[in-house]
Parts: sequence; C-alpha cells; structure tokens
Amino acid sequence: MTDASALPGQPRGGPIDGTGTARAVCVLAPNPSPMTLDGTNTWIVAEPDSPLAVVVDPGPLDEGHLRQVIDTVERSGRRVGLTLLTHGHWDHAEGAARFAELTGTAVRALDPALRLGEEGLAAGDVVTTGGLELRVVPTPGHTSDSLSFHLPADGAVLTGDTVLGRGTTMVAHPDGRLGEYLDSLRRLRSLTVDDGVRTVLPGHGPVLDDAQGAVEYYLAHRASRLAQVETAVEAGHRTPGEVVAHVYADVDRSLWPAAELSVRAQLEYLEEHGLV
Repeated sequence: MTDASALPGQPRGGPIDGTGTARAVCVLAPNPSPMTLDGTNTWIVAEPDSPLAVVVDPGPLDEGHLRQVIDTVERSGRRVGLTLLTHGHWDHAEGAARFAELTGTAVRALDPALRLGEEGLAAGDVVTTGGLELRVVPTPGHTSDSLSFHLPADGAVLTGDTVLGRGTTMVAHPDGRLGEYLDSLRRLRSLTVDDGVRTVLPGHGPVLDDAQGAVEYYLAHRASRLAQVETAVEAGHRTPGEVVAHVYADVDRSLWPAAELSVRAQLEYLEEHGLV
C-alpha cells in the first residue's frame, strides 16, 4: 500500500486510536503490517447530539475489533445507524457483513457485491443518518470502487486508501488506473481549495491537518515516479519487475509486490499516452 515512509500534511503525533475531529473518532483495528501501516482506521461519525452514528470501514473480520467499535459507539450514548465502505479491500470491508449482523444495519458501498440492503452509493449522494451530512466523493484509482466522504461540518474528508496518513498509496492494477487516480487527487485538491477541507481522515495512519499539503505532495510524488518509470524504460528496463528494481531500489523489498502493481499502472498510463 505504501511506498514511502514520510508524508507532508502535518501528521498528528501520539496514538492513532481515538483521534479525529468533533464528529469523527478512529477505532484502530489490530492488523498492522507493511501494507496496512498501524492497522485499519475504522471511523465512527456522528453529530454531537445525535443518537445515531455512521461507521465507515468496519475493517477485517476480527470479532474483538468489531465489538470494540460497537462498544465505543454505545459508550457515547448512541447506536450504529449505518455502515459505509470506502472500497472493497479485505482490510476495510471483510468484517462488514458480520458488523451488519451485530448491529442490524445496512451496508452501503459503490460495488453492489458489497452492499447489504437496497441502497448503494454514487457520486453526489449525501448521507444524512442522524442529521449527519457526509457527501460522497468518487475517488477511483487505488481501486475502481474507491470513494471518499466529505464531512463539511468539520472541514474534513475520509479518504480510505486514496490518501494515507503516512507514505503513499499504490494503484492496484489492473482494477486501479493511474489516470483515474490522478483525477481523484485533483478532485480532493479542489475540496481543499474551494470547499474548506483542512483535515484528512485516512484509512491508515495518523490524521493529517494540512489536507492541501498532503494532496499536493501526492500529485508531485506521482509525477516524479511517472518520470522515473519513463526514464527507466528508455534505459532498457522493460518488464515491471525490472522497473521496480530500478525505480524502487530505496523502498523496502517487502513492498515491491505492491510497487509492481503501481508500476504496471504507470506503464499502462504511459502507453495510453504514447510516451513509451
């Protein structure tokens, strides 16, 4: 998932669990790894005086974690009213069906295969459970079904894996596509410029308090990597594996399989634009 160790965007220090904004709080899943960083961030989002909460990305199928999310909601005097998914990767969505069973809630997602209930999610939708306003922002690229959720009352956006709290995300070729990912980053940048978004609530890693700085970094990073891949191909590195070894030589080898997916997406993008 990540191919770098640092990221501008003023990451918050201290524990990730329990952080957030006035309306959003993180419950950290116990699934740390090189791909998931500290673990999956499950987000509980609710209006301050509402009896209902929305849970975004229940996370892996870990009974203890799912029950901890429910307990956290109930300790705040609320109950879970709805479950949302940013995308279908297992570390975000595997526990959704069990969580829905435990809470009696519907699961809304872009991918019909992930939904439980009649309603899905689409661009322009606004989730209003318990008086909350969460605006659905399509952000494909990491995966084709990736969504972000704009929380205007807190000047925040929940980005799933599109923007992480540390490092950078992969484009999961062939489902993920680089052109779509770049468009999604530009869409998020417009939220920071035109819609007052200051805070990134990511799917992994710490909260970022400089959303615009983080997105600008991601765009610059992608441009730099794309140029490196183009140069590597011109130098005779033809296969994705060869390009990874050349371009990602400074990256932990445990992340090379993920890097190869991004390289495949970059090569596809360069070919589509007649650059290689």
